[in-house]
Amino acid sequence: MGRIFGTNGVRATINDDLTVDMVLNLSRAIGTVLNGTIAISRDSRMGGEMFSRAVVSGLLSTGCSVIDLGPMPTPGLQFMVPRLGCIAGVMVTASHNPPSFNGLKVMGANGIEITRETEGLIEDVFFEKSFTIAKWHDIGSVQSYETAISDYIEGIKKHVDVPAIQERKLTVVVDGANSVGSLVTPILMRELGCKVISLNSQLDGHFPGRMPEPLPKNLLDLSSVVRSVGADVGIAHDGDADRATFVDKDGTVLWGDQSFALIAVRVLNKKNGSTLITPVSSGRLVEDIADAADARILWTEVGSVVVSHKLLETGAELGGEENGGVFYPPHLCARDGAMTAAQIVEIMAIENKPLSELVRGLPTYFSTKIKVPVPADKKSLLLEPILEITSDLDRITIDGVKLMYDDGWVLMRPSGTEPLWRVFAEAKTQKEADELVEKGKSIIEEAINKI
Repeated sequence: MGRIFGTNGVRATINDDLTVDMVLNLSRAIGTVLNGTIAISRDSRMGGEMFSRAVVSGLLSTGCSVIDLGPMPTPGLQFMVPRLGCIAGVMVTASHNPPSFNGLKVMGANGIEITRETEGLIEDVFFEKSFTIAKWHDIGSVQSYETAISDYIEGIKKHVDVPAIQERKLTVVVDGANSVGSLVTPILMRELGCKVISLNSQLDGHFPGRMPEPLPKNLLDLSSVVRSVGADVGIAHDGDADRATFVDKDGTVLWGDQSFALIAVRVLNKKNGSTLITPVSSGRLVEDIADAADARILWTEVGSVVVSHKLLETGAELGGEENGGVFYPPHLCARDGAMTAAQIVEIMAIENKPLSELVRGLPTYFSTKIKVPVPADKKSLLLEPILEITSDLDRITIDGVKLMYDDGWVLMRPSGTEPLWRVFAEAKTQKEADELVEKGKSIIEEAINKI
């Protein structure tokens, strides 16, 4: 990570670590480095309009022009950037973070988040304050683009079998998390012939309906509504709608890798020798699906930006994360919650099966995640002793250390923002997953004592 940019953009608490002055200067740095016409958008978070105006001012001052798309999902902005011929895009969002956060995501001319190298150049300009200052006659202009959401919806529909979904007449409950997913997914589902019930659909940066992270504990209302109305499926987005989490007709929340696996089965089997890009945090379920389709997996570090760039580099057929983020390159080499939702209802329609039955056809695994606090001064030093401790074990060391066993695995990797290491484990039983996560914790504690 950089000095300002984290694993996916800049995020901090509003009017505390993230101030108008900071956003203004960061936007001046973005305009200085990228220099051209830049599209902007935002989600529903508090401070979104305030920071958006600071972004516009900073970009204009460097001679950049701005196309303001208004509020829409991050993948909507990413979809529109190349289609509008923009040099870049800036999204004001903090994705799934708590309500007190906001931030910026920056994407290049292809709609994909900028490289770490470009982030470094922007940080250099920011700290050196070496901003481009346009002459009075070279100051940029601002224009609005009113049809971005409809263009984006039409782009998604091109990649699914619309008549098949329309014929099925599914009932769908959409939980937009009081944010911009509500501007897209309910409309998309209606145009796909679904009966739609909207939940938490009013835009409100306080997130009164639920927290923006679509975790099972935050989706109790969605599960209840799905059961009560007899809906076929529930769809929940995070704050900027680049992910979708699903609830079956019984109110059960699917794990992200389950929905990812359902899509992977369909996509990977369309072409012999397909390639799947996924982080080391993904589990055995994805490996099983890839093996069955005779597809290869390319593992990456954890982070959606890494997956996007690896998709561009390799031309792979699909990317995905265990948190439910799905990357479908024919549409966009970035995760997209609305596209994922359309693919899931398409699978339900074509297979003519409820979501619960589709999931029952997948291999079953159990997982556990914990956080292990570490002294801040030792956090970055732990990898070397962990590598020493695990030197005789089957492992992957792309991002942290992932130990591979016959019936499961355990991943140990440092947090990008906190003084702790995260431990993920997966196995064929919950007991085995719990034991593996404790093994990972013990290895970290042993490593701490070696420093």
